[in-house]
Amino acid sequence: MKLEIVVYNIESALRAQEGGADRIELCDNPGEGGTTPSYGMIEIVRQNISIDVYVMIRPRGGDFCYSSYEYHSMKRDISQCQRLSVDGVVFGILNPDGTLDKKRCKELIAQARPLKVTCHRAFDMTRDPFEALEDCIETGFDRILTAGQRAMATEGAELIGQLMQKANGRIAIMAGSGINENNVQAILGTSKAKEIHFSAGTMKDSRMVFRNPNISGMGSERGNEFKLRIVDPERVKKMRALAEAGNISA
Repeated sequence: MKLEIVVYNIESALRAQEGGADRIELCDNPGEGGTTPSYGMIEIVRQNISIDVYVMIRPRGGDFCYSSYEYHSMKRDISQCQRLSVDGVVFGILNPDGTLDKKRCKELIAQARPLKVTCHRAFDMTRDPFEALEDCIETGFDRILTAGQRAMATEGAELIGQLMQKANGRIAIMAGSGINENNVQAILGTSKAKEIHFSAGTMKDSRMVFRNPNISGMGSERGNEFKLRIVDPERVKKMRALAEAGNISA
């Protein structure tokens, strides 16, 4: 069983490794569903953990239909990731009609090699999951991250299982979105997935002693500037134990 942890800061990357994760997906902007992190962040993480580091290549939040300017920024980001010696990159580009943009995805994959390449949940926004599966295989992706075209993997576990069968080892299928200690065994039992993607998150209080009483949340949710979202290594360990026990009994 492979465990991938999505992380949004340096401390979380360190904690994911401490918990026994196999790799991390390094992102910025959790509120946008993940975008490309800074080069400084990528470099520090790469220098300080030994597990695989996959980097999100996503120039903005929103949909996955990108302009030529955004596409070229993705190319530049991949080049930087290669220079920083990461292990893989994560992206997906769609056409307006809901199909995978095979031409541009293929170009990015060719550029990214020898890095591994995952198609992220842009896959879940395609018009036909089985068409998209074959397109991902044709273009050369190594892996697909999917919740079975639903908001949560609990709802899409049956489709994930169908994708696993259809793929038949030609591409890895990783289940993700909303997976936790309470549902991981049920999801794996239905989907038969061999890889899972989750956050194992917790909230850590700020070290700040002085807190300006005249402003909270920097204009958003009250007090959020005094909370840090981080990975809980004990949750990672528990998830591995549950996932591997469920995988054996499945």
